[in-house]
Amino acid sequence: MTASPPPPRVALITGATGALGRAAAEAFAADGYRVALGGTNADRLAEVARDLDLDGDAWVAAVGDATTSDGARAIVRATEDRFERVDVLLHLVGGFVAGAPVAELDPSDLETMLGQHLWSTVHLTQAVVPGMVERGAGRILAVTSVTTVSMPAKAAIYATTKVAQETFLRVLAKEVAASGVTVNVVAVRQIDEDHQREREPSPKNAAWTTPEEIVATFRFLCSDAAAPINGARIPLDGRA
Repeated sequence: MTASPPPPRVALITGATGALGRAAAEAFAADGYRVALGGTNADRLAEVARDLDLDGDAWVAAVGDATTSDGARAIVRATEDRFERVDVLLHLVGGFVAGAPVAELDPSDLETMLGQHLWSTVHLTQAVVPGMVERGAGRILAVTSVTTVSMPAKAAIYATTKVAQETFLRVLAKEVAASGVTVNVVAVRQIDEDHQREREPSPKNAAWTTPEEIVATFRFLCSDAAAPINGARIPLDGRA
């Protein structure tokens, strides 16, 4: 008797309406994944699916506010209701606020960025990790920033909240080590959504990273060959 082929793997992509999320959805769908497009607006998620010409049986809108526990669980539940599991979490929710001196920063901006960077990560991983560990396989990936190392002036809010997210994920990597689940982050200086580095090269954009370059790294980290890589912070700003 011929063994049945394994079912397609499932990638949950949060922040799916952004440039990086769209690039990830397109690439992972092309690789044969079922994709759950995570976001807060069902119409915009459907627009992404139409733009990418995703097969109706191969994607689902996973609607919810990942900065809340209930919202994150709604996103994961929509994915599991359609595809039964989550094999890959590409957590691409993020945001940025203008820099300000510490003495002048707005605490509400700090709360907002903590929600987008840290709390969304906490809630989503709490929802997907138990199933991954039970199945003995899974990948969790996110994007971090070079500011977590460079600590530039007037970047207290952004750098602090990205450090919190990065630290949380790298601690999680230690907790799931040897379970078959890996957790890694890639670090960029700026996501070059418009490919300015290619169209108008300059010293300013020399170290920027395109969505496609980030996604190529994700694809490798989701491969069987990358199974030994866990808890890594992979810099993608090496051109400068």
